[in-house]
Amino acid sequence: MGWRAPGESGVQHICEVLAQFLGTARRVALGASCVLVVFAQACNNTPSPTPTISLVLIDQSWGDMERQHRLNEDVGLFTTQSGIQVQVLSGPETATAQLITWQKLLQSRAAAPDVYAIDVIWPGILADNLLDLTPYVPPQEIAGHFPELIANNTVNGRLVALPYNVNEGLLYYRIDLLREYGYRAPPKTWHELEAMASRIQIGQRAKGNKDFWGFVWQGDPSEQLTCNALEWQVSEGGGSILNENGSSTVNNPKTIRAWERAARWVGSISPPGVIAYREWDAMNMWQAGKAAFMRNWATAYSLAHDQNSPTRDRFDVAPLPRGAFGVAATLGGKGYGVSRHSLHPQEAAMLVRFLCGREQQLRRCRNSAEPPTIPELYNDPQVLASNPEFPRVLEAFRKGAALRPSRWAGNLYPDVSRAYFETVNAVLSGKKPAAQAAADLEGELVRMLKTPATKTKATAYQGAAAPRP
Repeated sequence: MGWRAPGESGVQHICEVLAQFLGTARRVALGASCVLVVFAQACNNTPSPTPTISLVLIDQSWGDMERQHRLNEDVGLFTTQSGIQVQVLSGPETATAQLITWQKLLQSRAAAPDVYAIDVIWPGILADNLLDLTPYVPPQEIAGHFPELIANNTVNGRLVALPYNVNEGLLYYRIDLLREYGYRAPPKTWHELEAMASRIQIGQRAKGNKDFWGFVWQGDPSEQLTCNALEWQVSEGGGSILNENGSSTVNNPKTIRAWERAARWVGSISPPGVIAYREWDAMNMWQAGKAAFMRNWATAYSLAHDQNSPTRDRFDVAPLPRGAFGVAATLGGKGYGVSRHSLHPQEAAMLVRFLCGREQQLRRCRNSAEPPTIPELYNDPQVLASNPEFPRVLEAFRKGAALRPSRWAGNLYPDVSRAYFETVNAVLSGKKPAAQAAADLEGELVRMLKTPATKTKATAYQGAAAPRP
């Protein structure tokens, strides 16, 4: 058990560790065969020890020491209770590199890893090489999770992953600054956010804080921008890139208006460099006290509240501002699935049940942790005492968790997302007008998906639950 630092790309190190593991696995299998032969020949009456089963789990938490520690604790408890050894590997840093690594390993029919961390957008991409967990998990355990997450992890009637945590976009805001400038509550709409951010920014700079900004977020041309931009356009009623038939819905006035609004933020209430910001960039600005508002994931709360964070006692979270259609928060999070090529599917499924089960989620949540996937835990007094942000996380989830169209794009989702975030980044950087960018993106998606575009003024919401006023 234990974490290993990945190499430059992560892939080479993973392959080296797996080669060592598989060599051991072959020796164990050979030893087991010899035991059976000896037993069959009745050479002696002394029972031979059962070979120790070892599993390999590959996870996403590159560079996040807190999450690594939490997973190590879980795995250690599992080994203590089951006697099954678990080797934990950390994948490459970025989600794109992780997905490529997962695909290569699964498509090669590698016997290990046995258990894979499955991002919320990956089930439809990896499903063919993942085990259906339904025969291994009691129905009442499955029913205990948010039904939206179970539906997301079900592909063609097969449950390919159990949910481990839930994540979504939230608005982080400085309580002290809102009070100082006469605001009693965080902004309810994007228009209110713009006005409040601008006023606070002007006031702070007048006090000598020249590099203070109103609003920071993630504009880097990567999956992170897909998440941000989807929230903007879904909240305006612009749809979620594709409909259930896999047809493009992106070229509509509401999406264009949402992109244009975000482009106005760049250099006004948001730094010019925000078009290259990732989560850590926004978080660094936030923790340094250089921003009034920040869009980030719910799981960033514990980091923002770290004892070494200068703003730890001066902020709170709220659902993202609403647009004309409602509130939208991109759904994130992960689960765990079992490789169809694992030599130990039963034991691997046991590990997944353990990691994702109620007892372990409750144990993790009694300390500061990621939001659970089991609704009843949001009512537990001990959980809420350690995680005061959970009610707002649940509120945002219920108001409108926006799904990226990975289910409808299938294996083409990485290409769809890349085309989308590159297009939005071009609008944010002023390289293309929003209307032209939307038309160009529609043409690209039509060629890519070989499905006609849907010509509507406003596309129906395609999220987990329709946003409500």
